[in-house]
Order: sequence, then structure tokens, then C-alpha cells
Amino acid sequence: MNSEDLFVEARKYLPGGVDSPVRLFSPYPFFTKKGQGSMIWDVDGNCYIDHCLGYGPVILGHGHEDVVKVIGEQLSMGTIYGTPTENEIELAKMVVERTPCVEMVRFVNSGSEATMSAIRLARGFTGRNKIIKFDGAYHGCHDDVLVKSGSDGVGKPDSLGVPEDSAKNTFSIPFNDEETLSHLVDKHGKEIAAIIVEPVMGNVGCLQPKPGFLKFLREVTNENDILLIFDEVITGFRLAYGSAQEYFNVKPDLVTFGKILGGGFPIGAFGGGKKIMNMIAPSGGVYQAGTFNGNPISISGGITTLKVLNHSVYDSINEKGGFLRRCISDSIADLSLDLSSVGLGSMFQIYFRGGDILNYEDVKKSDLDKFNSYFKALLKNGVFIPPSQFECCFISNAHDHETLEKTANIIHNALKKVFK
Repeated sequence: MNSEDLFVEARKYLPGGVDSPVRLFSPYPFFTKKGQGSMIWDVDGNCYIDHCLGYGPVILGHGHEDVVKVIGEQLSMGTIYGTPTENEIELAKMVVERTPCVEMVRFVNSGSEATMSAIRLARGFTGRNKIIKFDGAYHGCHDDVLVKSGSDGVGKPDSLGVPEDSAKNTFSIPFNDEETLSHLVDKHGKEIAAIIVEPVMGNVGCLQPKPGFLKFLREVTNENDILLIFDEVITGFRLAYGSAQEYFNVKPDLVTFGKILGGGFPIGAFGGGKKIMNMIAPSGGVYQAGTFNGNPISISGGITTLKVLNHSVYDSINEKGGFLRRCISDSIADLSLDLSSVGLGSMFQIYFRGGDILNYEDVKKSDLDKFNSYFKALLKNGVFIPPSQFECCFISNAHDHETLEKTANIIHNALKKVFK
């Protein structure tokens, strides 16, 4: 069956024909057959340079030899035991060694579980109920964070099924807005358990903090006994050896991980100092549990991936990111387009608008129709990126300069076609 036939069949059994909303694009998504290195192939016989990379986890490239080998070895010994394994300790030690704020870690099964548990822990530790997030930030699909801004920043449900009473415990305010945050903390500081923030907002494109903003968050939270949570589900082990907190030199109280940490397999994690983390059951009264926590397959994939990701790999992959972003910026200038090329490390995106972009309201002014035409032009010519202006694109260590030059040329031609 081809992708069109499979999509018709999928719609009979899967809501919308997909298992995650962002995977849907018109007239129908392609169905993937395999991936290898920097490439993926669909069931229709097409090959694409992959800059979606599973929405971030595949930092070493598809089918990395070391990861495949260790997963095969683990599969031969079993997939789940319901008991502790030595490998959980090894991966925990690696996370602690690399991450400035982490002394202890709990492994879970997704980024959503990680952020949900970190928020519960922050509430348990502080004895407060309210949290602050930033407009447009995606911290998973649980009630505490499926919230948009209402009057005075008080949260409103951003999905059917989220109770208003739950949303009211979450403030949502503009990213990079120190004045609004200060006002909110002055008014409600003694009620606020935590501020949760993506150091780089990867679910509204690739929105960076303005200089000093993350340090400002650290100062405000310290002064008001509020915990600072870095959601590093996307940036964790991507931007640097010690993740975004090393990259920006800001140490949060808690951090959440996912994606890269599992080596391409489902995983999540949250960690912090011992004083806070010891409140997690069974050592403390904040409950968290899961049948698949510390799953041997994901743990093995994570250990192998972090072993490969040494400082020289980060130097190489970040240099490649800089090269591609320069190519994109040159294309925008050559074509005299009012667009914004953004990104850092091995992350990149084009906002289909010009001017300063500091928050979600700025991002929403992008030309989504033009972006959609750009996405389809890339796809037609063999480059796959996430099919949304509100997602980030990635580079893996398997992308060589020849491949990136090809990507850059295809991007240039796609922009030229869209704006002809």
C-alpha cells in the first residue's frame, strides 16, 4: 500500500489518522518505511534528508551502529523485568556527572511525565500550588500545562477536558518579559511553587531567551523561594555536554529530560538536588511510579548515546548547525526576503516574518500559508522538516557537510519558488 492508501485505512482506526496531531499535513502524511543516518525513506520509494529527526531524539542519526548493537544485546536478555537494573545506576551517574543541577534523578517514560512529576515535586517541596509558564511553551499534554493566558496571566484551559479550576493554578505570561514577571511575582509570589521554562522554546519554532533573561529568572526565583524548573526535553544533551544549563550558565533547581536521553526509545527523566529529590516516593511523600520506569531498552540506548556524545561531537555538530544557518541567512539576503533565520547549536528554523521575535505573539505573526508552501517545496525536493512553523528543525551527527550543502541549496530554491 502507498501512503495515500495507508492514510485512508489509518483514519478508520486512529483519530485523524495519526497518533500525534503535528504529524498530520495535507493532503496526507507520508508513511515511513525506514531510516538510516541522516536519511529516511517512505513506503512510496521517496528518500528525504531528515531534519525532523523524530522531533529531536535522533541526534546520532538513524540506526547508529553502537545503539543498534547494544539494543540487540539487551533484547536477547529481555525487555522488562519490574525490578531494578545495574544500568539504571550507570545512566543516572552519567546524568549527574554531566548536569550542573542534578544530584539525583528519576527515570520515567516521556517528557510529559517528567514535567508533570517535576511540577508535583515542586508543589510538594514548597507547599504552594501555583506555577508560572510562558505563553506558547509546550511542557507536555497534562492539565497543569495545557493552559493559555487569560486576564492578568491567570490560566485558561487550552484544550477541551482541562478543568478551569486546574488551569487557574497556572499563570501564563509572555516569554522574555521581565516586567510582567516581576509584577506577577510581587503580587502572587507566596503562592507560586515554580517557574517552568524551556531555555529555548522549541515548540514555537526556535525562540531564544534574550541576553540575561534566564539569569533574571534565577534571581527572581531565589529571592522569592520559588523553584526554577528547566524543561530540557528538547535542549537536554543537544546544545552542550551539560545541556542548556551549561550552555547558558544558569543552574535551575529541577530539570526535565526526554528525547535524546533514550537514544531513540521512549524515556523521560527529572532531576535536581538531593534535598528536593528525596521527597520522591519511596523516600518521601511525593508519589511517582511507573511500570516502564527505567525500562532496560531505553536505558541501554541512553547509556550508549551519552557515551558517544563527547565534547568533540558537540563541537562538530554545533559547527554544522552554524554552517547551515549561515547558508540560510545568505539565501534570505540574496533573495531580499523579510524573514528571520534563527537557531543555535544544532537547532534551526526560519520564521516567515521579519523584525524582532521575542515571544509567542511575535511568532504568531508569521505567514503560515507561506511556510506551508515552503514545507511542501522542501518535501517535493527531498528535505523533510516538521510540517509546522511552530516546531524546531534539527541536525544530527550523521549529517555531513555535503548533505548540509544539499539541504541549503534546496532551501534556497524553495524560498525562491515561494516568493517568486
